[in-house]
Amino acid sequence: MRIDIDPSSSVAPYDQLKLHILGEVRSGRLIAGTKIPTVRALAAEIGLAPNTVAKAYRELGESGVIETRGKRGTFIADGGDPTRTRAQRQATDYVAHLRSLGLPDDDILGFVRAALDTPT
Repeated sequence: MRIDIDPSSSVAPYDQLKLHILGEVRSGRLIAGTKIPTVRALAAEIGLAPNTVAKAYRELGESGVIETRGKRGTFIADGGDPTRTRAQRQATDYVAHLRSLGLPDDDILGFVRAALDTPT
C-alpha cells in the first residue's frame, strides 16, 4: 500500500492517512479481507508517529472500514453486501495462495483474465 503524506498540507496527517485508506476501499483497490500493515509497520513506512497512525486506524475502525482480528492483524472490513464481500474474500484468498506458491502478480492477473475469457 503506497501512501504519501504531505507535511505542508492543511489536512492533518492522520486525516490524510484515513482519507487515503477510505479512498482505496471506495475505489475497490482495497477489498474486504485485505490485511493492512500494523500501526508500527505503517508508521515506519510512511514516516509518521505510531500514535498518528493509531488514531487514523481507530477512527476507521469506528466507521466500520477496518476491523482488528486480535493477533491475526487488521483487515478491511466487510462492505455490507454479503455476496460482494464473499467474492472479495475469495479473491483475496486466491491471490494470497498463488503468491505463496511464488507466482508473480502478472501471472496471477493473467490467470484471472484467462478464466474470465473462458465460457461457462
